[in-house]
Amino acid sequence: MAERMRLLWVPALLVLAAGCGQRPAAQPAAEGHASAHATATAEPPPVAGWTGLAALDPCTLLGPQDRSAAGVSVLGKPKSIAGDRACDWTVPGTFGVTVTLSDTDSLADLEVARKTATKTKVGTHQALQVADKKAADGTCAVLLGVGDAASVQIDVSNTGFSDTPLACRRAGTVAGLVEPKLP
Repeated sequence: MAERMRLLWVPALLVLAAGCGQRPAAQPAAEGHASAHATATAEPPPVAGWTGLAALDPCTLLGPQDRSAAGVSVLGKPKSIAGDRACDWTVPGTFGVTVTLSDTDSLADLEVARKTATKTKVGTHQALQVADKKAADGTCAVLLGVGDAASVQIDVSNTGFSDTPLACRRAGTVAGLVEPKLP
């Protein structure tokens, strides 16, 4: 039995060793609405010595006081969205918010339909608010530019997919809480 348990650990250790020091490959930005489809895989925390967005863990960007201010009563769950590190907070029966960090796509690189985007500024960062008011689907995103080659995306979806203005207020609140922590 002990020999069998040792054999089960060998492949796991090889997988872990093979992934050390490597970053996930970047994926192209999603087209159309700012939201992207998520995969269920969790991303490892950032590696010491990295700088910029690479040094941030998206799940730590909303601390307990921030979550309370944003109406989020749950802990975030790490995930990967199109190869980017993200964290998802889902408040049952109310709304969900996802914060995604892209180390490779600047605000200008993101493909956003012009008719749904409004230029704005959050703190010291240039930003876009993205919502399809005609669709009135209860979703809104705030995209923050970080330097010349990175961005942060805050997506909010209301339960029942209604009340887009509320989704935008929630996305704006979360963007305001996250922005001071960005490089």
